[in-house]
Formats: sequence, structure tokens, C-alpha cells
Amino acid sequence: MPGIVVFGRRWGIASDDFVFPGSFELFVRVLWWIGTMILFMYHKGQFDCNGRGVLHSYLVGLLVVLALIILSLCAIVYVSAQGTITNPGPRRSIPALVYLRALLYIPELVWACLGAFWVSDDSKGCDPATVGAVITAVIASWIILLFTALGVVFVFDPLGNPRPQPAAMEPLGVRDMESNEGNQFLSTARSLAVKVWESRLRLLCCCLPQDESHRAAFSSIAQLVSGFFSDTDLVPSDIAAGLALLHQEQDKMEQSRDPDVVVDHSPSSPITELEKAAHCMKFAAAAYGWPLYIYSNLLTGPCKLSGDCCRSRAAEYDIVGGDHLGCHFSSILHSTGLQYRDFIYVSFHNQIYEIPFYVALDHKREAVLVAVRGTLSLRDVLTDLSAECENLPIEGVSGACYAHKGMCQAASYIYKKLVNDGILNQAFSIAPEYKLVVTGHSLGAGTASLLAILLRNSFPTLQCYAFSPPGGLLSKALADYSKDFVVSVVLGKDLVPRLSIPNMEDLKRRILKIVSNCNKPKYRILLQGCWYELFGGDPDDFPTEMDDRREEELSQPLLGEESLMIRHSSSYQSLASDDSPAHTAAHLPLFLPGRILHITEDGPSRRSCFSQVRYRADWSNEMAFRSVLISPRMLADHMPDAVLRALSSLTKCTGLLDANKSFCEAHSSSLDFF
Repeated sequence: MPGIVVFGRRWGIASDDFVFPGSFELFVRVLWWIGTMILFMYHKGQFDCNGRGVLHSYLVGLLVVLALIILSLCAIVYVSAQGTITNPGPRRSIPALVYLRALLYIPELVWACLGAFWVSDDSKGCDPATVGAVITAVIASWIILLFTALGVVFVFDPLGNPRPQPAAMEPLGVRDMESNEGNQFLSTARSLAVKVWESRLRLLCCCLPQDESHRAAFSSIAQLVSGFFSDTDLVPSDIAAGLALLHQEQDKMEQSRDPDVVVDHSPSSPITELEKAAHCMKFAAAAYGWPLYIYSNLLTGPCKLSGDCCRSRAAEYDIVGGDHLGCHFSSILHSTGLQYRDFIYVSFHNQIYEIPFYVALDHKREAVLVAVRGTLSLRDVLTDLSAECENLPIEGVSGACYAHKGMCQAASYIYKKLVNDGILNQAFSIAPEYKLVVTGHSLGAGTASLLAILLRNSFPTLQCYAFSPPGGLLSKALADYSKDFVVSVVLGKDLVPRLSIPNMEDLKRRILKIVSNCNKPKYRILLQGCWYELFGGDPDDFPTEMDDRREEELSQPLLGEESLMIRHSSSYQSLASDDSPAHTAAHLPLFLPGRILHITEDGPSRRSCFSQVRYRADWSNEMAFRSVLISPRMLADHMPDAVLRALSSLTKCTGLLDANKSFCEAHSSSLDFF
């Protein structure tokens, strides 16, 4: 539903978004009115104290004002609950009701001032309970006024000039924006949107230096973010409703589909790779330093680190850079079990496109290990969001070679450190027979994969283990090239490995489609969606506008769907094109690196908090991650401690199965573990 237009501008709230806030305020106002009426009736309108006339007028006026507010709120809630997201006709009176409700703030403000005046000057000699009740009413009035002001700021849309509507003679849903005026309007709107997002980024990152590199990153990210929903007319609650519907639709499809297709013939068995991956994940998680160590060891972590942090460092600790208190390096020592002499180089220097990493000798696996840290700061977020494609030509790779810009530059920074500063030469001079292993999680996984590609020609035996890497990372040519030496590990429905600009465009298209097709009011969608997320159950079969449509009509775009489009977009397609990628013409496709080992929870999707988790490890392929899956665990499955816990659980069970090696090999393409 387009944002409501009142007071001469468009707002970030729709006419069907007043049900929940209106109901809450209505509940508070009714209790307030009842309490005031009880107080007035208890004294029978007679007050034996100074300022009794002012008090009597205040209470009578307050009852009247509250009654009017309650009536207006009842009307707003009732009307706002009518219609559907794409059918605002039954809610056409909402703007008038909003104006009426706004006018009632004036007498409420006056009565709040009157109550405050009576309490401060004329309340002497009055019943303390009466004075307390008036003070409570005055405070409540000011709190509601304050939260109303905050709500107005929250839903304020800086780009809220009313959008041009289609001419009356045009069919519904058809927008002719090809005229010079239309093109000029869109160009101006896009420029304004970019400036607004740049200002938001600068405000969010006000603690960062505003140098040229940061300004360039802000501009690049602002163009990316501002353009994402610029061709649609959705408010945040529409997106939330769409995600709730999409989650239930995906669950219905998952319950009815055949088992996932897995790669049957992979170069090595999951058991071998799981053991190596679990070992490397320990180092990738350690790169996060003390925050993750404390989070994973809430009871013992602070005590273990307290003796190491802030004390004078020995000369051997000069290999560590950017860790002024020593807490990061101490946590790495505790997490990896290595000694300080096993570390060649440790850097916690952190700028945009320059992320922390360390180089250590892993004697257990006889490897020189390079671990790259994932996202842990605003600078890292800016690196993540620099998601344009950047050329990355690699000798011996045919086809288009490009990659995620931010991570490509971060990999180049680490590559120069390792090669130009002689860090790897120093490591291999100590252990020349060791092999090179690169690892990382999230941002670190993407950077580690690109770093491995850059180093591959110099170190042919190099191996890389990327945990939860971003989906929008490599071109198809580079992804295929990396399959010989990169293993990506993905847990469950992790969002990040499915996160790319094309996938987000596809998600937007699906949200538009499912929102426009559903004929239930938004408040019911959100209520049932919250119930489903919290308590589970069977996905709802939401009736849609498609129910009574003939099959031959499905080749035509739905009017509700197209009515949510401000202008024609390459990401928009009609219902008939659901299986075709809507984004191929608009964005270059990007893929996960290397071979993909997908770890999922086997068994029912809903389980109790104390039930035992059963994991399943399958070889998968990059096409299985070409769409975003909506799930309560889409963020939790990305956390490094969750990945490490799943890998540890799997490898513990593989140890139990070592006695039956033939069984393990016979089931190497798909393993179940408790």
C-alpha cells in the first residue's frame, strides 16, 4: 500500500498501519477515562480545597477530551482494518480521521498545561490521592504527546513529496513515465534519495573519519540502497507482511517438495572435509578477538582475559599490531591453543577495505594458516555494503572474472601485506614443508576466498575454508575455478550465503507478488505471522485474488501487483515468469566460492529448546542458494559460534564412526549425525 498522504506530503506509514498503535492507545485512553470518571464520581463533583473550580473544570474537560479521543480512535482502528494492502478503497476516510485526531492534540495540550498549573499553584489542602491522580494524568498526557512526536519523526519520509498519479484516462496500473517531465521527476527523485542516504550513512558513521575513501564508500552504498525500493511504493509494514507470507509459502513448498539434489560425485567425502573444516573454524572464530570469546565463555572468559589485558607486553608481542590492550591477542591464544611463538604476524588494524587478519603456524595440521576476521565494526559494514562488481583478472581463467568490490579490495590489501612485506616468506622459512591454508567467516570468508584465488598461482597446494561466505561474491568463471581449492561451509538457512543484489531483487519481486495476491487485511497477516514464528503450526493457506481466475488469465500481470510499481523496473515481471530470473538483465550474477558443504538440522523444523539437535551434511551446489529463505534462524545460523557448534557436533560423531570406516564411505555424499 502506498504511504498515506496527509499534510501535503507522503509518509512512511500506510492507511492500514493504524490498527495496532491505535488499539494500544485506545486501551490506554479507556482505562484513563474510567479512572478519571471514578475520581469524579467519588467526590460527586464537589472538591473541598483551594482551586476547586479549576479542578472541577479540569476533570470535566478531561472527560470530554478523552471521550472525543476514544471515539476518534475507534473510528481510526475500525476503518484502518478494512480492505487489503492493495485495496485501500474502504480506507479512503483515514486522512480525514487523522486530521481530526491531530486537532484533538490541541485541547489535550491545553488541558495538560491546566492540570500542571493547578498542581503547582492551587492544589494545597486537597486530598493527596486527588493530587496524585491529577499529576499522573498530566504526566501521562505529556508522555503520549512525546511519543506521538517521536512517532511522527520515525515515519517521516524525507522523500515524501506526493508522487505523481496516473492520468484519469489511463487504465489502472499503467504508468506513462516516459515523458520529459516524468524522466526529470525520476532523475530528481533519485538524486535526492542518494543524498538522503548519504546523510544517513554519515550520521550513522559519524565516529569514522570523513576522508575521501569513506565519502566514496558512502556515495556508492547510498546509490545501491536508495535504488533498491525506488521503483516500488511500499512502506516497512508492507515488507514485514510480505516476509511473513513468504515464510509460510516457503515452508509449504518445503514440506511438499522432493529432497534436495546433492552432488553425488565430489572429490572428497564430507567426513574428511568436515574434520578439516571444524579445525579451521576454530581459527576463523578466534579472529574475532575478545568479543566472541567473552560471548562464547560468559562465565570463565572475563576471568581468563582479565589477567592478560592491560598488562605490559613482552618483546615477543611486537608482532601484534592494533591491539593496544592486548585483549584480542590473548583471546586468540586461549581460543586456538597456540603459543605466542607460533604466530608470524597479527594485525588488528581496521579501516574500510582493510580488515584484521593473522598468520600462524598450525603444527597439528602442518600448515601456515592465514585467518581473516569477519564483520565486527562499522568499517567492516561499509566494506560489506560496497557490493558493486569489480574486475579481477586471473591468469589461466577464461570467461568474465569479477567479484564483490569491497571484499576484492580487502583481499588485495592482505595480499600486498603477505607478499610485499614478506610475511609468507618468513613463515615458510621457518616451516618450508608446510602447506598454505586460508580461512575466515562471513566477510572474512569472502575475503579469504578471493585471497586464495590471488595466491593460487604462487601456492598450487593452497587450501581455503570459507565459513558462511556471502552469496554475491564471484563470477561464474571464478567460482568454477575456485572449486579445486576452496570449500564453503553453510549452516541451515543462513541469510548471508544467499545475499546478493540479484537475490535481493528476486526477493523484492516475490514480496510484491505475494502482497498483491493476498486478500486478507494487513493486521491479520501480521498477527498470524507472529503466531506462526513464535508457536509454529501449519502454514496458513491465505486466499488470494488468483483463486477465481481462469488459467489463461495468469499470463497477464495482476493489477494489484503492478499498482505497487512507481515506474517500470527490470526487476518486475508478471506472475507467469516466476521461475525465470528477473534480475539477469539488470545485475551481473554472483556465486558462492568453491565446493559447498551444506549443514542442516535433520528432523522437524520446530523443536523444543532442550531437544537434541540432529545435523545433516550434504554436498550442494551454488544454484541451491539463488533465493533468500525466510526463517527465524536466518541470522542465528550465520553466527560463528553456531557454525562452530554444528561442526564440532558433526566431527565428534565422525570420531565415533571411525571404527566403521566402510559405513562412513558408503554414505559419504549425505551423512546424518546426532
